[in-house]
Amino acid sequence: MQAAEFIHECKSIVGARFVITSTKSMERFCRGFRSGKGKALAVVRPGSLLEQWQMLELCHKNNKIIIMQAANTGLTEGSSPSSGYDRDVVIISTTRMRGLKVIKDGKQVIAFPGTSLVELEKELKSFQRQPHSVIGSSCMGASVIGGVCNNSGGALVQRGPAYTELSLFAKINSNDELVLINHLGIELGQTPEEILSNLENGNFDFSDIEANNLLASDKDYEQRVRDIKSNTPARFNADPKRLHEAAGCAGKLSVFAVRLDTFPIEAEKAVFYIGASNPEKLASLRRHMLSTFDNLPVSAEYIHRDCYDVSKKYGKDTILAIKLLGTARLSLFWDLKNWIDTRLNGLFFIPKNLTDKFLLLLGKMWPNILPKRMERFRNRFEHHLILTMAEGGIKEAWHYLRKNFNDETGDYFVCEEKEAELAVQHRFAAAGAAVKYMAIHHKEVVDIISLDIALRRNDTNWFEILPSDIDNSISHKLYYGHFFCHVLHQDYIIKKGHDSSLVKNKLLMFTAKRGAKYPAEHNVGHMYEAEKSLVDFYKNCDPTNSFNPGIGGMEKNKNYKNKFCC
Repeated sequence: MQAAEFIHECKSIVGARFVITSTKSMERFCRGFRSGKGKALAVVRPGSLLEQWQMLELCHKNNKIIIMQAANTGLTEGSSPSSGYDRDVVIISTTRMRGLKVIKDGKQVIAFPGTSLVELEKELKSFQRQPHSVIGSSCMGASVIGGVCNNSGGALVQRGPAYTELSLFAKINSNDELVLINHLGIELGQTPEEILSNLENGNFDFSDIEANNLLASDKDYEQRVRDIKSNTPARFNADPKRLHEAAGCAGKLSVFAVRLDTFPIEAEKAVFYIGASNPEKLASLRRHMLSTFDNLPVSAEYIHRDCYDVSKKYGKDTILAIKLLGTARLSLFWDLKNWIDTRLNGLFFIPKNLTDKFLLLLGKMWPNILPKRMERFRNRFEHHLILTMAEGGIKEAWHYLRKNFNDETGDYFVCEEKEAELAVQHRFAAAGAAVKYMAIHHKEVVDIISLDIALRRNDTNWFEILPSDIDNSISHKLYYGHFFCHVLHQDYIIKKGHDSSLVKNKLLMFTAKRGAKYPAEHNVGHMYEAEKSLVDFYKNCDPTNSFNPGIGGMEKNKNYKNKFCC
């Protein structure tokens, strides 16, 4: 089928309005959130599960590469195209399919491809329940299924990576046949058309959902994260025990729905803002709380002073957007920004990164929004921890902190409601602050290297000290992360005149020598080499290499045939 005829068929399935072929209009779908860029024949936006299936049939019949994409908030280029493919790429954007079904009195949900974490959180409030993740990438409109497919970890200490063994998905098997597999534990019919229509329309008995032993969340994570003597990380993307069909598939399957557990909303919470002058002080706190407390923290978010400073200046617009628009409308704000950037890019009379410069100027004009007590701690301490405890854990934390954090080596205060809100938002604004810094200072820096590492649970020397040959090539090192899980996000802004690929290789070698695993929760995308266990899993999901080829440094050709091979 010729390209024009193929596009015509796409339009007949989803409607002409939802087939994008203009290079300019496709740019925001073809570019990664932080980095990475490729080309596509078309971006198609189905409006129903049945339309998604019909698009898969059309792409399969015409030997097209399929890239499944939701909000495109991934940080490792894994949900956008790359280059060097042997076939045309079609991006199937799922953001129009936002439905969900609440089942078992709110204890579980069935989420569709475009359902966002924000929408799920809103839906569950009336049940006094909440989803696996409640902040972080959710602010950018991240999808529920995207989190499952990428083993996203999130900030909540008790819950581990997003995980389920109950899903409905399509794959192309080793016989090159497109098949729909229903492992939701719900009887929905026999044919793909029956199954998808019945699920979307709720044509099934909600009281007769199959009871089985399959998991809808990572139920033993609390036990794993408490094991502070273990020589392995608590969670990382290539962990074979957390790879199952949709869970961890990284777009090597086309997922239509996942069934997930929900969690009770805590009746009482308190946020402790903690400062320490040395990393050993926080290491002792982590080990003591994990091994002796009856109650695990809700979250324990770390931010280094240098990252605090960069986030304060270059993440301020994110906090203001949350403050003025709310998280529910934040993704629309970034969509609008991307739309403007796309149309301004390439115009020679428009300064580069104009919207970023405008937002930075707006932030400078706005008064300082960070609480005074946080600012005083910034001056006193290099290391900061935002510790959230619930119910019985509040008293446990208060007793420990009162005894051990009461001098110039470490101190704390209990946040008022507004302080707690801003502390958490400031920490999560750090993830985009490095990108904004580079956009503004593109003449002085050449690249950002973002590592997402999982330290061993028994590591006490958790804070990184780089060798001088690496350190001298870096303008800024930004350290932040999920401290009790020992998952750290480390952004390195590389000075002009240095080879960022060489620096990255040195950083990865140094990280491996520390015994850390990478990536921890953002998945390999096109930025990391996949471990053998992950390669084997991907090939099992997608034997013909039709979905998202090339992730993890794997082959991009059909059936994983190297193009240089005879």
